[in-house]
Amino acid sequence: MKEVRTLYVDAGEDGVRLDRWFKRRWPHLNHIQIQKLVRSGQIRVDGARAKADMRLAAGSQVRVPPLPDAPDPAEKATISARDAAFARSLVIYEDEEVLALNKPSGLAVQGGTKTTKHIDRLLGAWGEGLERPRLVHRLDRDTSGVLLLGKTPAAAAKLSGAFAKRRAQKTYWAIVAGNPKPAEGVIELHLAKKGLNDRELVVPADPKDPKADPAETEYVTVSRAAGRAAWMALRPHTGRTHQLRAHMKAIGHPILGDPKYGDEASNALSGPLKLQLHARRVVLPHPSGGMLIVEAPISKELKAGFAHFGFDEHEADPEPFAGKGKRR
Repeated sequence: MKEVRTLYVDAGEDGVRLDRWFKRRWPHLNHIQIQKLVRSGQIRVDGARAKADMRLAAGSQVRVPPLPDAPDPAEKATISARDAAFARSLVIYEDEEVLALNKPSGLAVQGGTKTTKHIDRLLGAWGEGLERPRLVHRLDRDTSGVLLLGKTPAAAAKLSGAFAKRRAQKTYWAIVAGNPKPAEGVIELHLAKKGLNDRELVVPADPKDPKADPAETEYVTVSRAAGRAAWMALRPHTGRTHQLRAHMKAIGHPILGDPKYGDEASNALSGPLKLQLHARRVVLPHPSGGMLIVEAPISKELKAGFAHFGFDEHEADPEPFAGKGKRR
C-alpha cells in the first residue's frame, strides 16, 4: 500500500490496542515495524500522535501511512512439518472460535529483528488468511502458560475486548523470594519504562509522571517454604509490560529466576532456576456466550521450582481470589 488512508474503528473493535489493530489488517507487518511507524508519528488516531498500546474507541479515525507490501504467498516460506507438529502440541483447548496454547518459557509471542521462531510464525500451522488464528494478548518470552487466540476476526475482537475491558480474570503462579507481609493484598504502583531495547526496565514512577501508567496487582500467598520463598497467586487488574515482575520487586520480593528484576539475594536463592512465573488460568466470556475457563499445566521450569522448595501444585485452590474482593 503506497498511499495514506484514513480508516475507522469498527464497533466490534472497541478497546483493541492500536498495534494489534494494525496486525490484524496487515499480518505481514512485524512488531518492530509497527512500533517505528507509531513512534515516528506516521500512525495517528483522531489526528493526534498515539502510543502502540493505546486502546482504540469505536468510530475513531486511524491514519494509515504507506506500508510495505505483503510478500507474495507463492514465495512465502511455509513452516516445516516439524514446527507445525510442535505448534499443535501446545494446544490445551480449541473450538471453532477459540484456540488456547500452553506457551513454553523461552518462546517469544511475536518476532523481532533477531527472533525468527515465535508463536506468531507457528500459527501458520492452522493456515493463512482467514484461517490463521489471531493473537489477542501477549506473554513475556520467559513466562509460560495460557495464551489465547481468536480463530475468526469476530472472535478475536470479542476476546480482545474482554481483555481491554478487564472482563478477563488471569491467575498467575509465581515463586518469590521471602514471604510477603501481609500475606495477601493489592499492589497499586504506577510504572514507567526506563532504558532502551534489551536494557529497558519497568520501574515504579510518580503518578504525575506523564510517562507513567497506573498498574494494579492483587496477590495471595498459597504456600511458604520457611522464610526463604513463597508460592504466590497473582492477578493483574491492568496489563502493563512486566507488571508482575516489577510489582513484586517493588515490594521487596522479586520473582525467582528473573535476570532483569532480581536482586543479589533473590539471584543467590534462585541458583539454576529459570523465571518462576506461569500464566496458570484464564476465565473470560466466550465469544459465543457463557464463560470460558482455560488452565495450563505448569511448565518444567516451575516444576523445578516446586521440587526445589517442596511445593505441591495439587494443594492450590483453583480460585484463590474467590470471595476475597479487591483490598485497598
